[in-house]
Amino acid sequence: MLSEEMIDINDINYAIYKIGHWENNYEINQIGLSNEIPVTKNTLKHVKLSMVEIRTSRFELSDKIVNGFVAIAIHLNSNVQNMELDELIELEEKEYQNILKELDNLELLDDNESIPLDSEDYLIYKLEKDCHVTKSVPANLYTINYHNNELKKIEDALD
Repeated sequence: MLSEEMIDINDINYAIYKIGHWENNYEINQIGLSNEIPVTKNTLKHVKLSMVEIRTSRFELSDKIVNGFVAIAIHLNSNVQNMELDELIELEEKEYQNILKELDNLELLDDNESIPLDSEDYLIYKLEKDCHVTKSVPANLYTINYHNNELKKIEDALD
């Protein structure tokens, strides 16, 4: 039987997304590589803060200092591994500006509303503090199944 528990859209303890597609194509920006689209102001704020943290992380590659998005892409995305570093840095900046525009133009749910925790219309993650890190834990069966399918895709891609 499904739970009748409701969560407030403005509850900062939850991140809520819909499954969708971004307007632009992305190779480097992990937010743009995901099909998870924020649908609440709090989730949007969390996503933007995460992007800033990744972008302010610095790594030395060859003779250049790059941000976290570039460093992750070079190690995990075979589509960009043969690109020149300057080209990657330029592409990351372009993608960052594009994803910011898309995020700023999202249609968000009304903060004064509530949704069922067991909703199959949205991916719902419970945000939990673990030391200095916030973990996103799938909060319902729909999100658990989606999350597990995404992990399987990653595992299959690495094989």
